[in-house]
Amino acid sequence: MKKLGFIGMGNMASAILLGAVGSGFLKGEETVAFDLDAAKMAELNAKCGMAMADSAVAVINSSEVVLIAVKPIHVEGVLAECREALKGKALLSIAAGWSYTRYHELVDDSTRICAIMPNTPAMVGESMALIDATNDLTLDELAFTRGLFGALGEVEELPSHLMAVGAALSGCAPAWVYMMIEALADGAVLHGMPRATAYKLASQTVLGSGKMVRDTNQHPGKLKDDVCSPGGITIRGVQALEASGFRAALMDAVSAAYQK
Repeated sequence: MKKLGFIGMGNMASAILLGAVGSGFLKGEETVAFDLDAAKMAELNAKCGMAMADSAVAVINSSEVVLIAVKPIHVEGVLAECREALKGKALLSIAAGWSYTRYHELVDDSTRICAIMPNTPAMVGESMALIDATNDLTLDELAFTRGLFGALGEVEELPSHLMAVGAALSGCAPAWVYMMIEALADGAVLHGMPRATAYKLASQTVLGSGKMVRDTNQHPGKLKDDVCSPGGITIRGVQALEASGFRAALMDAVSAAYQK
């Protein structure tokens, strides 16, 4: 029996598998996966040695914990096919929009459900994964889940009513941060800096600033104030951002994603 089985091996599931194996949390031979893309399966097998199943049901039957990672529109079809096999199993889901309640409308009561929302920085070991506090996992299964996603970055357990806004923030914000990095780099390119250098400076600055907030536990406003000398160049940039509605635009972005 494998410790973890994957149904669907897209980019996020692949990142989870490779991150778990690369960190030493799991051995490749402790995992099994199924995906319709045979070439992708062969590539992952060559990288980490996971077993390859010929169906979703085969994954379930050979795994202690199952992770469903198909596109959200395909989840219902997978559940219909696998409902019997999932009886008494622990099912982790990273499908956007699929909550604990929604799953339990379609699976047997004996299936233990936990919804998780990682984000794309999982691919570089810097994920922010959200675990729905409303779940049926045993204590051992929950510890396994936290360890699995902890191998990819940070983990936060949220009450169900905050999962949607949490997903709007950590799930969507990477795209907005990429836009910010691009815009910062464009500003430097405008004044003669080579683009590759500008991207390096902007991306490392964003990375370092995020770690400062996370690791020092200081209020971001305090850290901002520390950079802003009276009458200096940074406070002039702050004034320009405020005049352009920078903070309000980011708040509106979170609200727009949450209200979708």
